[in-house]
Amino acid sequence: MLAFSALKAARSSMRLAPASLSQIARYSSATSTGDVSFLQAVEIFFDRSAKLADVHPRTLEHMKATDAVLSVTFPIELDNGKWEVIRGYRAQHSRHRAPVKGGIRFSPEVDLQEVEALASLMTFKCAVVDVPFGGAKGGICIDPKKYTKEQLERITRRYTMELCQKNFIGPGVDVPAPDVGTGPDVMSWIQDTYRQFNVTDVNAAGCVTGKPISQGGVRGRMEATGLGVYYGVREFLTYPEIQKASGLTNGLKDVKIVIQGFGNVGYWAAKFFERNGAKIIGVAEHEGGIFNAEGMSVEALLQHRKQHGTFEGFPNAEFTRDSKALLEAECDILIPAALEGQITTANADRIKAKIIGEAANGPLTPGAHDILVKKGVTVIPDLFLNAGGVTVSYFEWLKNLSHVRFGRLNKKWDEQGKQQLVELVEKEAGRVLTESERRNIIHGAEEHELVYSGLEDTMVNAARETHATALKQGVDHRTAAFLNAIHKIAAVYEGSGMLFMS
Repeated sequence: MLAFSALKAARSSMRLAPASLSQIARYSSATSTGDVSFLQAVEIFFDRSAKLADVHPRTLEHMKATDAVLSVTFPIELDNGKWEVIRGYRAQHSRHRAPVKGGIRFSPEVDLQEVEALASLMTFKCAVVDVPFGGAKGGICIDPKKYTKEQLERITRRYTMELCQKNFIGPGVDVPAPDVGTGPDVMSWIQDTYRQFNVTDVNAAGCVTGKPISQGGVRGRMEATGLGVYYGVREFLTYPEIQKASGLTNGLKDVKIVIQGFGNVGYWAAKFFERNGAKIIGVAEHEGGIFNAEGMSVEALLQHRKQHGTFEGFPNAEFTRDSKALLEAECDILIPAALEGQITTANADRIKAKIIGEAANGPLTPGAHDILVKKGVTVIPDLFLNAGGVTVSYFEWLKNLSHVRFGRLNKKWDEQGKQQLVELVEKEAGRVLTESERRNIIHGAEEHELVYSGLEDTMVNAARETHATALKQGVDHRTAAFLNAIHKIAAVYEGSGMLFMS
């Protein structure tokens, strides 16, 4: 195996200067052939699958277009007395199912094109995993690190007010969720602001997901996307065709994984991979990357970075400020879990991973995707693999509409039934179980266990559908996932009669 230091030396003659993840994040800065804007990339992938779909061209054109876009500006007074004009967006790509669903991100990179691209990806993502939502996305063009918590709250509430006034939010209309730069606090502010404008809406808690438990959130939402990534990769490794192509025939045991991005998604994906036998040998973040070919403790990495603000100095590992170099490290599985456009035609031919699992949205450009597929690399696409977040958001939305915690109505009933069965088995076997054995057998499912179970079932079924279509059509898994989504969405459009379209 090529040592990481040797890899960096080999790359040094090729790069002009070290690049951080934020500097290389956007497709629009790419100049290599095959690298296009994020929105164009989604459209290219859609068009490839649309050619194989048995769907009327009119329906395909309707499906491709964004239904509605909101662009707003509003002033915010800063603590120093000065005023700043903030720009925000919300795109509703497809309202073939209601409500539409998609995250809200806070990032200086947010623009209308990015929001439209992410919204369209959400439409197909929901269809792939059979979540009955249309796709949406929103964003505010700010760097959240430059604002205080109080300022972020004012910005969030003002943005939400615009959504309320324009009917771009509501449990039956449009349901936001966390994304890059946002989290449970922001979702709480959104929910509270919506309530002030809709005081008679008994389902107001369902206007947003990703909330704290105390505000109507669901247990398991925080780790959902990362857990979904784990479930998806684990399922793909059971398929003979994937095993043959990758040489990985023993599940995740001792599989070497590099993860780009150590935020919520990257951390939890790494956590579940490690817990189930894999070795996390590399982690990249914007300030640099850390590498150890024998594996590193995920929790120790997290604590070190919390304490020092960087991976630098982590014991028994090699640190580099050129975090993008880690993408090219020799490994079994590469998990891009940062931003879009990380693997382009400029570096795709140097990727050594056997499998790439897209935990981020759009980490591969179309040109890079083609290079990797031609090399025999299995690409597990974003519109399937990172759908764990929207799946569990769906569960949270259902919880909010039903006004009852999962398991509350049936947990004790299940335990009583199991108790009776245990007593019967003890009587027939002539052996009394220990208290620990009895407790493990009769235990009724808690909310997070039901959420995990539902997510696992969703990801496994979607993986099987995607892989079956790839084999049947003789195409890569991204094309297969888009093709499945197109057919599902078309069935809704055409089955409804498409009012005003004929």
